[in-house]
Formats: sequence, structure tokens, C-alpha cells
Amino acid sequence: MPPILPEDNTLWWCDPSTEYAFVGFSYEVTDCQSSEELHREFADIRYHFHSRYVRLYGACDREGFYDDIVEAAWDNGLGVHALIWFGFTGGDIWMTRRDALFGALHANPKAKFVTRVVQFGSEPLFDDVLPHAELAAQVELAKANLSDLNIPVTVSELAYGYEERGGAQDVLDAIDSINIHMLPFFDQNATTANQSWPIVLENLAFFVEHGNGKKMYFDENGWPSVTSPDVQPNSPYAVSNIPNEQAYFELLDSKCEYLKAVGGGGIGWFAHIYSDNMEPGYGIYDSSGYLKFPFHPRTNC
Repeated sequence: MPPILPEDNTLWWCDPSTEYAFVGFSYEVTDCQSSEELHREFADIRYHFHSRYVRLYGACDREGFYDDIVEAAWDNGLGVHALIWFGFTGGDIWMTRRDALFGALHANPKAKFVTRVVQFGSEPLFDDVLPHAELAAQVELAKANLSDLNIPVTVSELAYGYEERGGAQDVLDAIDSINIHMLPFFDQNATTANQSWPIVLENLAFFVEHGNGKKMYFDENGWPSVTSPDVQPNSPYAVSNIPNEQAYFELLDSKCEYLKAVGGGGIGWFAHIYSDNMEPGYGIYDSSGYLKFPFHPRTNC
């Protein structure tokens, strides 16, 4: 990062077409990590795994928390996919979170140099938290609010979330990039991770057909190593264990050239999630802080 902030961020980011392989981690913030922990883990994400981005997941409502995110990201050369978190219990707290995030983005001079995109999520269509027309309107309002900061806006969602709302083309038209939940373990035809590429392609096909050539990311993207009451497959043949979690990311890694060639500038993918302490079974690290398997995916090909 430069010692003096540039005047604006219009020429700040690399071309999105360079982001077509592994780009970073989903990172849950429900624990409201301290500034020290954010710096330590963001440094690991950047320098150990060569990540470009952290994609936030969950919410911390502590005042000033996003400023801590910005500082840790800035100091470690990371961008952030920020999140307006709806949660799973309904209510209007997402509005408070939206306003707090927008306030921080406007007030913190480093924020626009760190925040690559603002997401509405997670899975607001699938969870039916807003009618799709209202969600599209919120995206447009957010784009207007952030236009002077040059920060784009998206929705973090499953293909099925759009499909079950008649395609929700108004949302697809409103968003600046397409941030896709790719979780083939839950498909009705799931078996093992190394056999999941047809499921990935089927979900991707919806966005290729209806996304108007916009840049795409797999953001909530992974395969669980365990099942739990909250992680139950829809196929009796879906296998959840550490070798399958590893195999899914190795599958994506092996498809680097394919992902690079997808229209809109290729597809960048995140690993969901950084640690099992954030979401059991999905972490690259286990709950004791050890890597569950070797993880060194390609960032280019």
C-alpha cells in the first residue's frame, strides 16, 4: 500500500479478468475479532495463501469494527468483500448494519481502497428475507449511496435462490458482479467431491445464461468435512469428510483454465471458510488451528 492515499480509487484495482482462480477466504466475523486477531489472521491469509481478498460472513455489530477490518486489510494488502448480513431470524437489523457500513465507508478514508464490493447476503432470495423487487431496489439505492466512492454492489446467493423466485432477473440486472454460492454437497445428485463438476456446471449455467456477461465469483464455496444438524445433505450418497473437502478444492484448482475462460472475465473462487471455529466442518484450519489438509491452490494459470 502507498504511504500516501491516492486522490481516488478509479484506477486502483486490478482488472477483474485477472481474478479467475483462488482469490481468498470467506471469514466469519460473528466473534467480533480483536484488531490483533484480525491483523494476525489477515497476514496469514495474504502471505501464507497468497490471497487477494477476504469475503466477510456473518456480522459483528460492535461500533468501529469495520474500521478494524479496513486497517487489518490495508496493512496486509488485502481487499474486502464487505457484507450486509440479514441473518436467519428476520427483523430489520440488516438496515442498521447497512447504515453502519455505509457510514464507515464514507467516513474512513482508507475504506474505498480496501472495499472491493458490498454484498447483500447471505442468500436473501433463498431465505425469502425480501421480495426480489425490493432487494433489487435496495441494490440500486446502495449503488447510488456508494457511487462517489466507486464501490460496486452485489448479492451473495445460490442459483436456486434466483430460480425459485422466477429467475429474479431484476436483481441480476441491478447487481454489478455476480457472487455465487457454490455448495454442490447439498445437490440432490451429490456423491463425492471429485464427481461434483457436473453439478458446478449446472449451477454456473444459470448465471452464464442470465447474468449478461457480468464478472462472477464463487464466494460461499466449499464442501463440508462433517455433517451436523445444520449440515445435512439432500442426497443419501453425499460423502462428508476431510478427503472430500480437500478433493473439492483440488477439483476447482484442476479447472483453472476452464474458469479463466468463462465470459465476463473468468471466475474467481473463495474457500468457505477460514477456520472450523467459524463454521464447523468447512474450515481450512481445524478448531485447534491446524491445517486439515495441504492447501496451496493456484492463483493464476
